[in-house]
Amino acid sequence: MKAIRLVAPGQWERIEIDAPGQPGPGEVLVRIHRVGICGSDVSGYLGRMPFFSYPRIPGHELGVEVLAVGEGVHHVQPGDRCAVEPYMNCQTCFACRQGCTNCCENNQTLGVHTDGGLCEQIVLPARKLHKSDRLTFEQLALVETLAIGCHGVERAAPAQGDTVLVIGVGPIGLSAIEFLRLKGADILAMDLSRERLEFCRRTMGVRETLPVTGDGSEQDRVRELTDGDLAKIVIDATGNARSMSAAVDYVAHSGRLVYVGITTDPLQLAHRPMHARELTLLCSRNALPADFKRIIRLIEDGQIDTQPWITHRTSFDELIESFPTYTRPDSGVVKAMVEMGD
Repeated sequence: MKAIRLVAPGQWERIEIDAPGQPGPGEVLVRIHRVGICGSDVSGYLGRMPFFSYPRIPGHELGVEVLAVGEGVHHVQPGDRCAVEPYMNCQTCFACRQGCTNCCENNQTLGVHTDGGLCEQIVLPARKLHKSDRLTFEQLALVETLAIGCHGVERAAPAQGDTVLVIGVGPIGLSAIEFLRLKGADILAMDLSRERLEFCRRTMGVRETLPVTGDGSEQDRVRELTDGDLAKIVIDATGNARSMSAAVDYVAHSGRLVYVGITTDPLQLAHRPMHARELTLLCSRNALPADFKRIIRLIEDGQIDTQPWITHRTSFDELIESFPTYTRPDSGVVKAMVEMGD
């Protein structure tokens, strides 16, 4: 069975692996049809993903078809199309017992901690599949990206009309914007890339976009756009330690700062302004099963339009050659999709 493995940062190899065999009790065998390229895949390629281990078959944004089901599996059957919740949780640790399966102490995310979906077939726990009779495999592969933003926005808990600044408008920042829009928030977007900001302006309905200039004027601009108050909520989706440390500067008194991105580098946070503002600091990791179910319904109902998201496509055979372009902001990539073959 064909697969693609990341041997070390910047080093891919095409390999043959054994077929997974038939599913056991509570498991399903699936065929991979689409794999979305995520920021964590890019970070793994660049050697900047703290949870990534090598060698590794990446791929956790998956649109799959059920081929066979094991004993005791009733909610899916062969032929069903599904999104995959790729966070393999232990079900017994403190977090899992609290229902926080997204931050399981022993979490093994497909394509990060354990081999993922850049292969033809894989056996998964049936509980990790979310079925849709209406969505395409591409749409199903987008569900996980959207789920990260969905969970981050739930952590932020915005009320209608709250001003929310999203820093970093790659796929995760954009997915947060989707759910802020559904909440009726007043959205500002900040990024280094003018192309990404233009995408936000053109397709995402943000009120104002703020390019990072490097001259320190960004805070003044946020004050100007909020009548001097700064943002009630700031969501940093950059995964950049410098940005994450500076994000405090944009949060209003009594406001909230949510880190959705991940960095290997230490943050430097000035305590005095955080304390003076009684700022709430939150982190958001992965997503919950309910997020996947909700997103599938929203796409099916037309409340989320997935059409603008996929800007680049590649075949499995061309991925190794194409992948380096996805690391460059000037490529204009929002979401790249690997077509595994039907």
